[in-house]
Amino acid sequence: MIYGTLAVTGLLVVWLFEACAPIREFMHWKPYEGAHHFSYPRPGFDPAKKTVVLVADNEGTEIFDLMAPYYLFHATGKANVYVVAEKKQPVIMRKGCFLLPHFSFAEFDSSGIRADVVVIPNLSAMDARHQSPVIIHWIQQHYTDSTVVLSVCDGALTAAATGIYDGKPLTTHASDYKAIRQQYSKPLWVNNTRITHSGNLFSTAGVSNATDGSLAVISALFGSATKAQVMEKIHFTPEQTAHQSIPVGFSHKLTIGRKVLFSKNKHIGVLLQNGANELELAAVLDTYNRTFPRSIESFVLTGNSITTGYGLVLLPTASLHQAHLNELHVLRPADMKGYAGDAEIVSYPQPGEQYIIDQCLHRIHEQYGKKYTAVVRLLLDYN
Repeated sequence: MIYGTLAVTGLLVVWLFEACAPIREFMHWKPYEGAHHFSYPRPGFDPAKKTVVLVADNEGTEIFDLMAPYYLFHATGKANVYVVAEKKQPVIMRKGCFLLPHFSFAEFDSSGIRADVVVIPNLSAMDARHQSPVIIHWIQQHYTDSTVVLSVCDGALTAAATGIYDGKPLTTHASDYKAIRQQYSKPLWVNNTRITHSGNLFSTAGVSNATDGSLAVISALFGSATKAQVMEKIHFTPEQTAHQSIPVGFSHKLTIGRKVLFSKNKHIGVLLQNGANELELAAVLDTYNRTFPRSIESFVLTGNSITTGYGLVLLPTASLHQAHLNELHVLRPADMKGYAGDAEIVSYPQPGEQYIIDQCLHRIHEQYGKKYTAVVRLLLDYN
């Protein structure tokens, strides 16, 4: 009898361990282990344009926090837009690809280019103890009274550490607001808003609000007409500044647990294709990561990298020939030459008629229902 009970218990433990793999996978991202011999892109510089610099952390940078602003500022046609990182090495984009920065910090410093706008995404540090002093110092060195700073989501942790927001309004993701506020008391923390704005300092709530924050800066720098043109390109409907800052709570975690234990947890692939729209690609990866799939990886059909529409070089996290996928998400379905797999193709036909995050949430609702979709929205802070 006892051996039967132990056997059943053992099987249950093994089942639970395997079933909970998507939860372990959620906060795991691969280190870059490939070659380091790249021809790094160096976009041109137009002195007549504003210069926007997006700070990246080689050890981990939230993908939508960086790539959405990158696309949106480029889409104005009025900005030089660069990604800078401490090291001239691939940046781990969470989740999930690798990105080649345009400059290392040292290279940018020696370039003679002045940053008019500095964007601070959510970086790898989860608390004050693990922040990079090199990144903090670099931001401080490039800040002047005329520099526009945009803190995106949990980039607020780094922004607060610089001291730039002392006595100024600052917000962050609803689920991390309390923890970050406890670590840095000097900013004027604001809740239940998508965007804060004081002088040249802007900040946004969670991941999805990178769009709202970038558009606010675009309006301030280039005017409401340019903002409207960019919004039209992404089919983004203007919303109120007011925001429901609802943290993920116990009941939401139970909903995630039920989905993970009793629904099919898919192996999801996202195809990296030349000419990709950076905002759309990042939105698909970031939104579907929050469905807690069994795995989510990026792939290329040929070569070792792709170049996006506005010139970012991205590297995949896995090989398509070795993958066993349930779904392959494709932003440019007309360009699928060379794919012979049997995964379900999830396409996003161009031109779209709906904002990309709304497209993803609509499909997630069809797959997992209204209640689980509401949790995904909270994880994106899209309320």
